[in-house]
Amino acid sequence: MAPEPAVKLETLDDNIACITLNRPSVLNAIDRSLIDGVDAALDALSGGEFRAAILTGAGRGFCAGADLSGTGQPWTDTKPGTPSFKASYDAQVRLADLYVRLYELPIPVIAAVNGVAVGGGLAFALHCDIRIASESARFGSVFIKAGFSSMDMGTSYLLPKIVGAGVARELMLTGRIIDADEAYGIKLVHAVVDADDLMTTALDKAREIAANNALGVWQTKIGLNAALDAPSLRHAIELENRTQILTGFTNNPTEAALAHREKRAPKWDAL
Repeated sequence: MAPEPAVKLETLDDNIACITLNRPSVLNAIDRSLIDGVDAALDALSGGEFRAAILTGAGRGFCAGADLSGTGQPWTDTKPGTPSFKASYDAQVRLADLYVRLYELPIPVIAAVNGVAVGGGLAFALHCDIRIASESARFGSVFIKAGFSSMDMGTSYLLPKIVGAGVARELMLTGRIIDADEAYGIKLVHAVVDADDLMTTALDKAREIAANNALGVWQTKIGLNAALDAPSLRHAIELENRTQILTGFTNNPTEAALAHREKRAPKWDAL
């Protein structure tokens, strides 16, 4: 019998996908097989077939960060004679680039956090557009507890933008783990639900997004990512002006108005 894949990609609705991190025996810790699996899933989600995706974990964990069990595969291939510093740096870049791909994916991704999400697992959640947690979810920037800094995998960039600089400093400097209720209180997650309702809630949110026009959703995601880094209000508004004109040159605004008058769901243009 073939071993279970480290990452599963499933279709939940015609246009909604689910990525499941699938190493439950180690709380879906990150090794080479998981990185390769997420990369392949992101390839599939970049082709225009899907309108939204859900990222979750198998078993009782979301992702426990880097695999420290000694059983996982190295993140990169190392040629004989490669200095250890270079090999470590290449592995760091390999994983960090995966998170950037997730963040820049042209469709929204909802993290359905079903358990522990620490270190690189926290980073997976941060790089998603929306985070929904079960009551058993736990979060932590625990890199510093492993003898490193907390400056890892985009956490120093995204966590302050989501929860504010002051809260991010405290979490990153202490490395403490917080529960789902505290995560909701600091606005790290958008909702906390019973474990049995987690995937249903995430799927409902994905359907709510997918009900909008595909071009508008795509342009909103990439535009918002760009606007968050805009140096001024004027820069952000110039981006908005161009985006609105671009999306306006479709039939979607006319169809939205007609559907409103006829009290029916719009029939959007294809992306």
